[in-house]
Amino acid sequence: MQDHHSEYLAKTIAALTPEGRARVDELLDELDASVGHQGLVSEFALTRKQEVASGKLAPWPDDGRWFRERQLDELITGFTIIRDQERLDEVNDWANAVIQLLEDDAARPVD
Repeated sequence: MQDHHSEYLAKTIAALTPEGRARVDELLDELDASVGHQGLVSEFALTRKQEVASGKLAPWPDDGRWFRERQLDELITGFTIIRDQERLDEVNDWANAVIQLLEDDAARPVD
């Protein structure tokens, strides 16, 4: 389902300059490496990289799989740090859009 947060993410991806795309790639590479290039968080990082490279959003959540509460907390914290400390405004905006989608995921009803 397309929502306003997905639209926000799409706009921030479209607004990335080559420098911003390179910085996002670097940050996502660091995220992927931090989890040993495996698991759902790694897939999340690779999917976000593909979105930035293609300019097209992937389905959310990835393949209908959900993060554990701890993973969501860690991802939200990490993207909040990026949003608050990154020098490029366009990367801040992109990180904020990712946070909004992660927070939506965190608010979903648990089965």
